[in-house]
Formats: sequence, structure tokens, C-alpha cells
Amino acid sequence: MKPIDDIQLTAYALGEGSPAERAAVEARLRTDPAAQAAVDDVRALAARLETELKNEPGIDLTDDQRRRILQTPVRPAGRLARFPWRRFTGFAAVAAAVTLVFGGVLWRAAEHLLHNQFARSQEASIECKVVEVAEQQLDELLSASETPDRMDFKCPDMDLDLEPTPEVQNFCAAPAEESVVELNVDVSDRISPIVMKGLAPSAMANRSGGGWALYSCSLPAENTESYAPIEGNRFKQVADEPLSTFSIDVDTASYANIRRFLRSGLLPPPDAVRVEEMVNYFPYDYAPPKGQTPFAVHVESAACPWAPAHALVKIALKGKELDLESRPPCNLVFLIDVSGSMTDENKLPLVKKSISLLARQLDERDRVSIVVYAGAAGLVLPATPGSDLATIDAAVDHLQAGGSTAGGAGIRLAYDEARKNLLPDGNNRVVLCTDGDFNVGIVDSEELAGFIAERAKQVIFLTVLGFGMGNYKDDRLETLADKGNGNYAYVDSFSEARKTLVEQAAGTLFAIAKDVKLQIEFNPAQVAGYRLVGYENRLLAKEDFNDDRKDAGELGAGHVVTAFYEIVPIGAESAPGVDPLKYQPVADRPAPAKKPANDNPEWLTVKLRYKLPKADKSAKIEVPFVGGTGPFVNASADFRFAAGVAAAGLMLRGDPTVMDLSYREVIEWTSAAVGADTNGYRREFIDLLKNAAAVAP
Repeated sequence: MKPIDDIQLTAYALGEGSPAERAAVEARLRTDPAAQAAVDDVRALAARLETELKNEPGIDLTDDQRRRILQTPVRPAGRLARFPWRRFTGFAAVAAAVTLVFGGVLWRAAEHLLHNQFARSQEASIECKVVEVAEQQLDELLSASETPDRMDFKCPDMDLDLEPTPEVQNFCAAPAEESVVELNVDVSDRISPIVMKGLAPSAMANRSGGGWALYSCSLPAENTESYAPIEGNRFKQVADEPLSTFSIDVDTASYANIRRFLRSGLLPPPDAVRVEEMVNYFPYDYAPPKGQTPFAVHVESAACPWAPAHALVKIALKGKELDLESRPPCNLVFLIDVSGSMTDENKLPLVKKSISLLARQLDERDRVSIVVYAGAAGLVLPATPGSDLATIDAAVDHLQAGGSTAGGAGIRLAYDEARKNLLPDGNNRVVLCTDGDFNVGIVDSEELAGFIAERAKQVIFLTVLGFGMGNYKDDRLETLADKGNGNYAYVDSFSEARKTLVEQAAGTLFAIAKDVKLQIEFNPAQVAGYRLVGYENRLLAKEDFNDDRKDAGELGAGHVVTAFYEIVPIGAESAPGVDPLKYQPVADRPAPAKKPANDNPEWLTVKLRYKLPKADKSAKIEVPFVGGTGPFVNASADFRFAAGVAAAGLMLRGDPTVMDLSYREVIEWTSAAVGADTNGYRREFIDLLKNAAAVAP
């Protein structure tokens, strides 16, 4: 959007402009949804500023302060945005100035400006990201602190054409080559309430050639990413708990997020590591299902590479592929976070590229809507044919970030839009693109989850695409995807967007089964103990398996799901952490069937329940398996590679059972199982393991 357009839209939103100018804007609004959204944003900003300023006391300036302001030199033309201040009053002036200079970053910039406001002359000068302040006001800001009487203040290089106060001159008389100095300033009662209320701990004063500027750092003062706590699964005795029940998980977000850390030379937080999402990130060459069954079940076993006396059993599902020519039409509602936290290049700009990629997988059968949310939620693009790429691209191109995050309001509006355009025989889905940093509207995770779960019953599914770092809310996004009969991916690059939204578009968008549950029954005559590797937050009670009211995971077209059990065979040492049974030897237990249990070679039976996307009643599949402990090197390449990914996940989590394993060993056996690796994902993983080996303690 051109700057002049911003000025016209802002003036219109604030009731300014001549009748001819207003008529021109109104004509544009009838055909430009993005412009209407911009006007709505400015009006929402003005309302918010008016509300916040009603109860704020004014900033009274002394005669000396007014004299210094009037004597402040005017900066050269071209560096500053200028406009007549007299045409705007009160909060309208602040809103207009911020809109002109900062574009889409309305809310964040407005907050910074309000926290540093002061009286000005007839013409105001504002520089992007820098607010000029009078000497006295700078002194007041320097004095602000979260503690009652002192603060540490950093002064990196930048300039402001104001003479520094004596305190600043004394404490910042450092050599010119030093870009940052620390100073402590006594606090007095001169601090204005607005400044004290709003000054961030990361506020900085900038010095260059004797000049000073005050601004608030745009980066978070600290990392506020959040992850749900994970407690690793423990070994269980088959004699006590012969059934293991869990929901499938096709999410891949954890792997992409871990990759982000390792590429930066950092180990991820342990709770960011979900082993099953690491394993399921990779494609595997599993045979597809036959007939009408939506997926095939595959089971394989070999000696466990990190505990040779144990066995490792792989249980895998392969979803049926989708015929793109006969696929159902899509009703997609993109719900896009355009709040101030989304300004970074790996957030909203990457979201826009991702949507453009996905739109190119659609055609005239499909409908696309776009809902945005920041300080308020709004419909940017009503239902539009997927073949109308020009209209879709135009709406996406006009998206700009700025404001607080009314995530709850946005979610409500998106589902309302999906329901309004519901396709009874189609694929109805909300695609949420956000960093998860909701702070306005429905902010409680349980309330959000309940709302989305209700909408999932109306056959409106959810895909969650997470973006960004620093304030990333992984725990919240995972919960929303789980409750929305959906899937969850983390998009950290254009390549990841291509993988999720182009190469795996069918699996991401089209569900072939919902409420998919697995229940493994172990034969106590063959298996003494077991543990499920990963899926800690997907565990179900054994009674949940046959309860069709119990929600579980969704399986997309062509998706694969892989799970590992570490097995303690009969005759091996006790399961780690579990004492051997003294009074209940397995061999003496009565057989559950007519034939003695000792005569049954089966290790386990895989029981699977699923519902078709529009069904309320589940179907059941049972697959018995006779296991073995053949050499790990003789297992299939997919088995060996997936086992290496699982082992790496346990190591990154600090699991004590793999502490004798080295990354070098995992690199060796995964390198031998790379196979064709058409897209290079496996080779990329091996490179990440090398990074982990370099930084691991």
C-alpha cells in the first residue's frame, strides 16, 4: 500500500478529509476488502486510545521544558515523516501519526508513542522506531524502573539532537568505541504515570556524537516460548498392565522446531521434544491399504539398538492416497494472526508466502476465505473461488502486522465463516496461521479447546501452522490442533511451507479417518515388560478404546504414523525401574484362552479403531504379530532410520535409558539407512545430529 493511501484511509477513519476525498475513499472501500480492514483497524485503535487516555492524567510541562521543546532543531527533510498537527486533536493525532509512519504496526507503535508522549509545537516530527523527547522527559524516563529507586539503563549508538542531562553526561562519558554503557539513575517523583506504566525493561537510550534518542526494543526482553511439560513413559509389567492405549499423532511441528534450535547451535528445551513428531516427520515406504479400508497396518521387530537384550517393535499405519481428480471440494478459511508479534520476517511475511503456495493447489471447485485478527477480528476476503488467484493474492499482499492479539475473536469469526459456506459433501477446514501469542479475547487454553472441539463436531476441522520464535506458544497450538480434529505443523522456512502445503497438501487438508486409536495387547507368555516411545500426551485409558465419545487423532490422505515399543522379552532382565515379580511368575498364570498361553507364539495384537470423517460409529481392525529379536542391522532401512530418529529424540530429552548412547553411533546407523531420500530430509537430519553432537554436554 502506498503511503498516500495510508494517509487517506487514516483521515477517513478519523472523520477527516473533504467531501470529495471521503467519497473517493468510500468508492474504494466497496471493492477493496484490505482497505476496509485497514479503516476498521484505525477506528479500533482510536477507540482503544480514547478509552485508555480517559483515565490517564496529562503530562504537565514546566516553562523550562516548553522552552527546550520549542528550541529543538528540525531534522533535515527526507528523514522524517511530517504532517500538520493542527488538523488532528487528542488521540486522533496520535493514531494518525502512528498510522502514517508505522503502517501496519499500529498497535505496538501506538503503545510506544503513548508511553513517551509530550507536548509539541504546531508541526510534529516522528522518526520510525524513534520517539524524540525533551531533556526533562528523557530524565524522567531514565528514572523509571520496576524497582522503587534504581534501574540499569543501556545506551547503544543512535542519535537524537538533544543535549543530554548532567546525569547522562556523567554516567555515559565512555570512550566512543564503546557502544553500550551501564548507568544507574536515582528515581524521583517526577515520572509521569503514563511513562511509569508503560516503560518496558528493555527501553534504551542511544548516543552518537553527543545526541540521544529513546526507544523501546522491538525484541522480547526474554524468551517467552512455552511448551507443555512431558514426563517420559516408563516401563510397565505385562502381568499388571497388558493393554497400552493411545491416540495417533500425525503432527510434525516438534521436529521442525527442534531443527530451528539445532541450526542455531542450541539444544532445544527438553519439553519441546516430542519423539513421535520427530519420527512422523519423515516419509516411509509402507505399502498402501487395499480395498475400502482407509489404512494399512504394518508391524516389524528387531533387537533394540540402545538395549541389545531388549526388542524394538515398530507399529506403522499407512493412509490411502487421495485421487486429486475426484477429491472433494474445499471450503478453506485462513485465520491469520496480524498482531504486532507477527512482524518478523519468519512470521507474517512467511505466512503470506505459505498461503500463496497453498492457494495454487486449489481450483474452481474450492472456496477460500481470509479472516484476520489483531486488536479486532475482521473478514478480509469473503468466500472466493480457488481459481481466482488474482483476488486471493491481492488480499494476501495487503496484510500487515500490528496490534494486540484477539485470537479468540478471530477463531469465532473464522468458524462462523466456515459454517456459512459449509460444503455438506466437501472438506471444511479452518487453517490457523499464528505464533500462538493470544492475549485478547478467549485466552484460556481450556476454553479455546472446548470451543474448537464443539466446532469439530460440525465437521469443520482445523489445521494449525505455527510460525516464529521468541514468543512461540507451542503448548497452546498443539492443544488447539488436538481438539479441532486437526494437524499441527511448524513452518520455519519457505522449504518447510512447500513440504507441508505442496508436497503433503493432501495429508494436511483432507482427512480420511478421525478418532483413530491404537490399543496393543501384550501376551504375558512372550513379553515381560514394555514401554511406548513417545506419545506421552496422547495416552488413553484402556476403557477409552471402545468409547466412541472419546476424541482421538485424525489421519490425513497418504499420511503415515509410526510408533515404537521397547519390549522386554520373557527371560531378559527386568524392565528398567521395575522389580521382578516375586509371587506372580508369568508361567504360572492361567491361560486367557483354551490353549495355554505358553503355546501361543504371538507377542502382541494391534487393535485399531477409527471413524470415517462424517461417521459417528467406529470400526475396528485387529492384527496379531509374532515378534523376533533378529539383528538390528538386518531390519529394513525404514525401521533403522526411524529407530535412529526415536533414539535421538530420547537423547535430546535426556532420557536416562539412552545415556550410554552417543550421537556418533546414531549417525552411523541412520547414515546406513538413508535410502533414496528424494527430498533430502534424511540427510538433513544427519546434519542436525552432527550439530547436536557438537553442542551436547
